[in-house]
Amino acid sequence: MKYVVILGDGMPDYPLEKLGGKTPLEYARTPNMDRLAKCGEMGTVKSVPQGMPAGSDVANLSVMGYDPAIYYTGRSPIEAVAMGVEMADDDLAFRCNLVTLSDEEAYKSKSMLDYSSGEISTTEAQEIMNAVGKKLGSEIHNFYPGVSYRHLLVWRSGPVPEGFKMTPPHDISGKVITEYLPRGENSGLLLEFMEKSNAFLPEHTVNRERLARGLKPANSIWLWGEGRKPRLNSFREKYGLEGVVISAVDLIKGLGILSGLEAVDLPGATGTITTDFRGKAQRALKELHNGNDFIFVHVEAPDEAGHQGDIETKIKAIEEIDEKVVGEILRGLEDFPEYRLMVLSDHPTPLSLRTHTAEPVPFCIYKKGAPLKNPQGQYSESFAAKGIYIEKGHELMDYFLGQ
Repeated sequence: MKYVVILGDGMPDYPLEKLGGKTPLEYARTPNMDRLAKCGEMGTVKSVPQGMPAGSDVANLSVMGYDPAIYYTGRSPIEAVAMGVEMADDDLAFRCNLVTLSDEEAYKSKSMLDYSSGEISTTEAQEIMNAVGKKLGSEIHNFYPGVSYRHLLVWRSGPVPEGFKMTPPHDISGKVITEYLPRGENSGLLLEFMEKSNAFLPEHTVNRERLARGLKPANSIWLWGEGRKPRLNSFREKYGLEGVVISAVDLIKGLGILSGLEAVDLPGATGTITTDFRGKAQRALKELHNGNDFIFVHVEAPDEAGHQGDIETKIKAIEEIDEKVVGEILRGLEDFPEYRLMVLSDHPTPLSLRTHTAEPVPFCIYKKGAPLKNPQGQYSESFAAKGIYIEKGHELMDYFLGQ
């Protein structure tokens, strides 16, 4: 039996007047996902446990079969694993975004113009992060460049995570940052790093060149997502399966590595609407033919569009996933005598809010040869709500794999 999970990050949304009262999932042209809905089993799952942050870290941990209440220790240490950064048990990791802040003189009076610095390229970002490391780094505070706007700070033998109150920058797009700056007894140094970065980054050559091209500058770092080194039971021990994760983002790669799955590097995987959608599908099929039995394909693009409030791009991302990922994989799976395919999301990223929410998300499980069950079936939030409900998100993987 072959098992494939296709996760469209942040696909669910709210009905929008601009779309005639439909959600982007309902509005988008998705013949392949709709085919699954007509023949498969639809339902919703509570991927974010009550009281926990509605982040991709918590939600994807849950989707992969691990109870966040037991295993979650923070976002950044998961990303550190994917980046190959070694952490001791008492080290503390932080996500370090490159962001675009407004030009007010006082740092605390600035607004969050863009949490991604206009989706800055990895090459440009690495130059900037090298400058950040030289200016702000030390033997205790190590900065590591990552992909696009996503980077890392590790505080060696750092204080307890509970001493910090941090805010993801994608939660405050367009807002004045005053109320969202690092707080807590150990946060003073982090705020100092952020303020100091804003003193020299606007003059960096990369930013001057970006401004000349009409692009947003990476004029500050933004620290958040603190946590200690996590540990997970292996996926093979839990489910008896070998497999891979395919994603552009370090968070998902890190979860894969921590669970004993292989995290593959795919040229052209960007985490945005420019990603190689079809390339992900083709790599998934290649891994199945190479003997792997479980494939987890993660596509970030709808989430990025949701954070940007970009309705056209979100719809396009959903349609690209349907055509070039779901459709391509469905056709390729016919080479195998038995398979199960699950399509779902991790959390909603409503365009009206431009951040994550914790409502249950739709999923569909399809088995090869499943007959037509509902001619009116559609892969959407409203149709999924008519199906089964799984309250504990980490139990969905058990259900999908038939455990």
